[in-house]
Amino acid sequence: MAKKNKKTAQPAKLTPAQKAKAEADAQHMIARNKKALHDYFIDEKFEAGLVLTGTEVKALRAGRASITEAWVDFDRHGEAWIVGMNIPVYAMGSWTNHKPTAKRKLLLHRDELRELAFKVQAKGTTVVPLELYFIRGRAKVQIGLARGKQDWDKRETLRRQQDEREAQRALSEARKRMR
Repeated sequence: MAKKNKKTAQPAKLTPAQKAKAEADAQHMIARNKKALHDYFIDEKFEAGLVLTGTEVKALRAGRASITEAWVDFDRHGEAWIVGMNIPVYAMGSWTNHKPTAKRKLLLHRDELRELAFKVQAKGTTVVPLELYFIRGRAKVQIGLARGKQDWDKRETLRRQQDEREAQRALSEARKRMR
């Protein structure tokens, strides 16, 4: 963190190295799965690394990916794989290009893998990707332990969000009138 200037009590200017570190530590969003938040109740969230090849990373850095149709599957060895994630082929790649919808291995701690695999065995529970992003130069995916919503749950959630928006609008209009 930047130190404060004792005389003026203002934060001191960041050095170029501190600015570079702050920028590297920032989260750079690639894709977000809004459909999952609409279709599921998210009980727990986990951050997982991805095993990727060179052209996959270059395509992600270009901001091209889709996780709306993806899900997480567990194999018999206890490993987690993300299936259905679409990373389009890298335009500048050659014969080394990757398959766009290949399944990719997720990197999680052993305890997290065991916990997720155990909870997925329950009826109506699955693991879905929520966000795909870079942090400190590494590709990460946020996955969520999810329970499916019924149609009436979806309508109720939409109604609640709409009511909150209307309340915020009314508050902001009231504040404007007060000025």
